[in-house]
Amino acid sequence: MNKPSIDDLARNAFVDGQLDPVQQQAMQAYLHAHPEQAKELSAWQRDAQRLRAMAGQDSLPPNPELDPVVVRARLRSRARRRLAMAASLAVAVAIGGVTGWSARDMAAANRVLPMQDAMQAYRMFASADAPRPDVRADAGDLQGWLDDYFSSAQRLPDLSASGFQPVAGRLLATDQGPAAIVIYENAGQRATFYIRPPGPGNQFLAQGSRRDGDLLARYWSGQGYNYALVTSGDDASGPSLSSPNAVRS
Repeated sequence: MNKPSIDDLARNAFVDGQLDPVQQQAMQAYLHAHPEQAKELSAWQRDAQRLRAMAGQDSLPPNPELDPVVVRARLRSRARRRLAMAASLAVAVAIGGVTGWSARDMAAANRVLPMQDAMQAYRMFASADAPRPDVRADAGDLQGWLDDYFSSAQRLPDLSASGFQPVAGRLLATDQGPAAIVIYENAGQRATFYIRPPGPGNQFLAQGSRRDGDLLARYWSGQGYNYALVTSGDDASGPSLSSPNAVRS
């Protein structure tokens, strides 16, 4: 049976020596089974001891930035950012594998179906149990967020005539550069706009569409990028995109 994980409160209490004997025994057993975490908490304890020693010197003025709690919070924030980046890269590997990541020559890359990664991104990030997006905002904020990474790209498609509004976005990565997915919603229904640079097996695309299971992808290229609007293929009330020029001004 896997041992339960230890939350941040328990970690802080352990480092500060505030666990009762039973909790201390449980923590020691957990750290014995997880040597990497034991090493990390040991480093926290050493840092805390050094900081307390420095704070206790009369010659030094009080510095809130050196408080062990503040330092640990800062370290946890950095660790979360590293984990978030690692997760994004792992997702990019998962959805990019079908677009040529494992291709070693052009013949293999040419077998990749157009914008298959856009459909994979829809299944991973537009589902009800999808991970939390990088940004959640209104259309104006999302356009600004997208411009930070794709300044020369086409604007977000305007799907308001079909009742769909952009509500969230997530930055991804490909071996050709950053990609992104913007999620639209309309009374519980979802559609996604996907943008990525062209690459092996995914060169600039003529305007077209194709189905994959229950999904329909309409794709096109322009201004240096490939785009796709992905919707549920069984949803007759899904958003319409009459042409690649149906974008926000």
